[in-house]
This record gives sequence, structure tokens and C-alpha cells, in this order.
Amino acid sequence: MLYREYGQTGKKVSLLGFGGMRFSHVDDHEECVQMMVTAAEGGINYFDTAPGYFETKSETVFGKGFAELRRRNLPFYSATKTYASTEATVRSEIEAQLKRMDISAIDFYHIWCVTNLENWFKRKNDGVLKAFMKLKNEGLIRHICISSHLIRDEIKELLLDGVFEGVLFGYSAYNFQTRQIAFDAIREKKLGAVVMNPLGGGVIPQNPGKFGFMLRPGESATAGALRFLWDHPEISVTLVGFDNINHVREGLAAVEGYKPRTAEELAEVKARAGESLEGICTGCSYCVDAEAGFVCAHGVPIPKYMDSYNQKLLGGEDPNDPVGSRLYWHWKLEQSDAGKCTACGLCEKACTQHINIIERLKEIATKKPYEPPKGGDE
Repeated sequence: MLYREYGQTGKKVSLLGFGGMRFSHVDDHEECVQMMVTAAEGGINYFDTAPGYFETKSETVFGKGFAELRRRNLPFYSATKTYASTEATVRSEIEAQLKRMDISAIDFYHIWCVTNLENWFKRKNDGVLKAFMKLKNEGLIRHICISSHLIRDEIKELLLDGVFEGVLFGYSAYNFQTRQIAFDAIREKKLGAVVMNPLGGGVIPQNPGKFGFMLRPGESATAGALRFLWDHPEISVTLVGFDNINHVREGLAAVEGYKPRTAEELAEVKARAGESLEGICTGCSYCVDAEAGFVCAHGVPIPKYMDSYNQKLLGGEDPNDPVGSRLYWHWKLEQSDAGKCTACGLCEKACTQHINIIERLKEIATKKPYEPPKGGDE
């Protein structure tokens, strides 16, 4: 395993991090704990979760996993988040989290899911920074961090107060061009930089042909996507949400075979990327997530339509060419649903990828539904 400094904290964290948001069988505690043990035995020491992952079940799994890691004398750092913003609600949240995760303090505690500056200013006014600093003084938080979906230079606004020691943000092979300014701001402050969605929510492994610009001969899209990020020396951790133990092993194998590019070689890879792949929906579902502040009043299944539109962007318009179990371009969904959009703009405001959802829905609404051949399978 490779380790890097987490900003200026003095802590060394594993370049590959364990994300607790995608357990295939979160209720099978034995299986999930074994995944964590396998990761730790392979050198992973950064474990990240959140209270909203599987309705706190992920934090409960982490509690059992951490107990087993302690029993085996395997080192680990804990990372979790809160969407609470007042002192009372933050304290209530963290007390429950500490109990679920069976730990006395959280190493990296994040103000969670800052999607726009309006939301950030409200939470500051609620006193979230004061609450975090008080908890740190009490020893319940070791490092104050923030999880942000802001892009371009908006993220600079979060760093003005000078209290954050690390940032969790989206940066990958498909969106690095529009995230570069945000990344530069984090680097300038010498903060810990943890990258989420390094595989684009599964988009990159499922479409290796589109990401050939970053792949070395014989390299899988998964390994290539992770190594592309590891070539950035300022990135502390790449956070992968592991579904099962085989995915853990795949991630560990990518580390073992990693050979860093020089800065010049990385620049060449980025230059080969050509047209930006920004705009691919990662399926986070914040556009219809009540916790993110929005649910479509007309019942438009926006994430499904955006997933379908991904196939067009990735060159998969052929309706006879499905991609796994996902829906694909211009069929399976009733076009009348897309036509229900009233262009209120609330979904776009909630979108962490800043996708032009309204225009895409309009385009989908004009498409003729696909009709499979008679006697054929859908």
C-alpha cells in the first residue's frame, strides 16, 4: 500500500480508501466486516461512511468492523459526515455516530454535501463552524473537514474561514477539466484532498473504450481510472465504494501494480482526453432526493432518464445494445413522463454535476419510444 500525508495534519493515509456507501449486502455484517478486514490487511487505513448510507446501517457495520480491526491490531482512521448545522443537531448526530461506530472520536468529520453557496451560507449562519470547533476542542473530532460538490472557483468560498484541514470532493477521469480550478484551490491551501466517485459511479469501468486516453497496455478501466488520480501527488485518498470483497481485492491489486507517471506524462494524458466528458450523470439521485432538498412534484424519474442519456453521450444510442441492467437510450421509459417537466429548475439546482437536466428531458420527450421486434426479448 502507498501512503500520503493528509494535508498538514501529520497523519499518513492510504492512497486507496474504503467507502461504505455501496455494500451489496449491508445486513450481512459478517460479510461486510470481512471486506473491511481484507482491506485493512491490504494496507487500507482510511474508512469513510455517512449517516445517510443505508439509513445509518453503514455506520453500524463500521462499528462492528472497527471492533474487529482493533482486535487484530490493524490500524484505521474513521471518517464520517453530518448534514446538521446547528450546535444542538450536530451534537445529537455525532453522539449517535460515535455509539454506532463504537469509537471515542472521529478522525475526519465532514460538513456534508455542500451543493451550492446559498446552502453553505445558511449552514454557516446556523453556526455549523462554531459547533465543529467546539467538538474538536472537546476531543470528539480530530480534524474538521468538508464534503463539497462545488466546481470551478466556487469552492474557494468554503476555504476562506481557514478552519478546514481537508476536503472531500469529486474529481475523476471524466470530469477533471471542469474540476481543475477547484482542485487547484484545495492544493493551494495544502489541505488533505480525498476524491469521491473516482470511477464516475461505475460509468468508467462500464465504458472502457471512451477512456482509452488514460489506459496503459493491458490495464483495466478500473485500475487506469484510479492510477490516473494517483498520478496527482496532492491527492491524499481515492475513495472507492466497494460492493463486495472481490472489488476490494481489485482495488488493492491496482495499487500493487502502480507505476507513477511524471508530471509531463500526466499532462500528456490530460491533453489526449480531447472533448470533456463532463456532463455524464453519476446517478447520485440528489435531483430527486428529499434529503438533498428536492423531490420532483410531477414524479419524473430524472435519474433514470439521465442514465439513459448517458448512453447517448457514450455512443450507445443503439436501443438493441443494452448496458448491463441499466436503462438505455430512448426506450423502457414512457416519453410522456419526460414531457411532464415544467422547467421549474429545482432539479438542476440540486444537481451536483450541474447537468442541463431540463434540456435533456425536452430532447427525450421528443424521441419515439423503442418497440422491440415482435417475438424478441426486451
